[in-house]
Amino acid sequence: MACVFVYGTLKKGQPNYYRMFDPANGKAEFLASARTTQKYPLVIASKNNIPFLLNIPGQGNRVHGEIYKVDERMLQFLDDFEGVPTMYQRTLVKLEVKEWVGEVEGGEKPSAGSITEAFVYSTTAYEPDWPTLPNYESYDSYGDHGLEYVTREGRD
Repeated sequence: MACVFVYGTLKKGQPNYYRMFDPANGKAEFLASARTTQKYPLVIASKNNIPFLLNIPGQGNRVHGEIYKVDERMLQFLDDFEGVPTMYQRTLVKLEVKEWVGEVEGGEKPSAGSITEAFVYSTTAYEPDWPTLPNYESYDSYGDHGLEYVTREGRD
């Protein structure tokens, strides 16, 4: 089992959330809400309004998201879904726990403010103007920005 931090369309209430719980993709269990300990640019880019976490530590905001425990099958699905290694890269990131609700094997639940690690999908392959786009702390496809995510089924 691995832990994955999601910050975009895979979060609760977002267009691809259902993919986290499709048994054909594997198993996922919500563990916690958290935010990155470092700042990163979270931008909405491309004609499909995709959220991208740019791998530029120290710029942008501390990004809010969710930690899931996933099995190997789900991790492979997520790698494929996120286009690893060309579109996104899966790397470890340090996170500050906001609220831990999931079960912990053989120990206490991490408290708010404690630090943990999880895999995150970020990218080093981005257009030159992306770092200048508006940065977000928390992604919402239906937010005031007006840049609603275009689902894969709705793309040209």
